[in-house]
Amino acid sequence: MITVADDPRMQLARDVLGAVEIAPDPLLPPRVLRLVTSDGRHFVAKQHAQPARYARELHAYRAWGAHLSDHAPTLVGRDDTTRTLLLTALAGDRADTVAPGSSEEELAHHQAGHVLGTLHRSTSMPQGGAVGAALAERLRSWIDQAAHAQLIDTAEQDLLNHHAAILDTSLMDSTICHLDYQPRNWLVGDAFGVCDFEHMRRDARIRDFARLEFRRWQAAPHLRTAFLDGYGRPLTDTERRLLESFGAIEAITALVKGHQENDLTLSTHGRTVLSRLT
Repeated sequence: MITVADDPRMQLARDVLGAVEIAPDPLLPPRVLRLVTSDGRHFVAKQHAQPARYARELHAYRAWGAHLSDHAPTLVGRDDTTRTLLLTALAGDRADTVAPGSSEEELAHHQAGHVLGTLHRSTSMPQGGAVGAALAERLRSWIDQAAHAQLIDTAEQDLLNHHAAILDTSLMDSTICHLDYQPRNWLVGDAFGVCDFEHMRRDARIRDFARLEFRRWQAAPHLRTAFLDGYGRPLTDTERRLLESFGAIEAITALVKGHQENDLTLSTHGRTVLSRLT
């Protein structure tokens, strides 16, 4: 437990809130603290190591948090020098702690779809080619890294480049995306909440479905149905085909990051998704 008085997160919280105590939460990563005030209010203090991630999350809360209304934390303090944010803590349990196959899991996906639909509709832009071209460029960069590290063979490299070409020539709706939209970042309880905005930016709308598709929905298609019912709009045939190309991004980023971070689980996930691509 962190108790040192000079911790930047504690300093920011005390400057803004007064006396606070740490509320131990084993599910939070080490750089995030849950804090409680003397009158029982809960907050989260988060320190970033990377300036770009800090700037992105700060901008997300200031620019787009209002679109999520009561479903997102509120920014109550910041320290640019130490890259620290102070946020209200949402009530509820992480959705990845809900029993698989339960009605609670299905409800969480329905609620998650509804909230994401609200964000997407509030920030949508018409179809265009720029988003697809940018995604293709990023995918090719990941492919180059994987090839250099000898994580993929020639046939796999050709397959991934084929999907990059599909993305490069596709018109897609763009919107503000969460980009890590999965149960570990959902809170379920009396109200549904979403946290962790450090990846948020404008991107292809259906990219916010890709992580769920390849980490949850293929094994449990009823969760896809519940989510899209809450979202309020089914995927078109074109979007379903494009989602496979987003699987190429999911696969190659998992392979490269798994290799870089020596994370066998992530590497195995990337290999599994890659084997499913056609």
